[in-house]
Amino acid sequence: MSSPSPSMNLTHHFLIAMPGLEEGASFFSRSVVYLCEHSERGALGLVINKPMGINLDGLLEKVDLTLGREDLSGAPVFHGGPLQTERGFVLHDAMRPHAPAEGEDTSPYASTMQISASGLEMTTSKDVLEALSHGAGPRRVLVTLGYASWGEGQLESELAENSWLTVEADPQVIFDAPVKERYDRALGLLGLQAWMLSPEAGHA
Repeated sequence: MSSPSPSMNLTHHFLIAMPGLEEGASFFSRSVVYLCEHSERGALGLVINKPMGINLDGLLEKVDLTLGREDLSGAPVFHGGPLQTERGFVLHDAMRPHAPAEGEDTSPYASTMQISASGLEMTTSKDVLEALSHGAGPRRVLVTLGYASWGEGQLESELAENSWLTVEADPQVIFDAPVKERYDRALGLLGLQAWMLSPEAGHA
């Protein structure tokens, strides 16, 4: 008889919403959440497949910057989650050429979280946007307003209730897959298709 491991770590995993999450939690309906951090204290993630009607060019204009990266022109900004929806979160390729030594922080940005074993980082300081305005910055970026979080044991409870499927994240789904295909691509990492999840799941 097995029970969930207290040391479960789903950092750098996708949470894929099951159809049941459509009831009473419509924000997460058909959502794919990238988990930036998960520990016994809780979890923090960004929804990667819900664009919010503003693009990166427009977001930079709001902070008096002009996007200097033609490759990112028109890139959507996403609803990252229901918390701190006025705050920007930038998920991006790591900016350091080598793994930092213990205690070393070689990120060029003021506030960056290194996401273990992923090659990705998440920055919340404005300097990463300034770098993009100068034609520099990380090669691949996904920008959200807001984030999702779970308190101690909360995510584990939702997993036990079959609210989410989990799979190790694929950065190509985050940065390269068409937005409308990200839910299905994430399911595909598990060898699943949406119609398999529940015979009772209806689609409007």
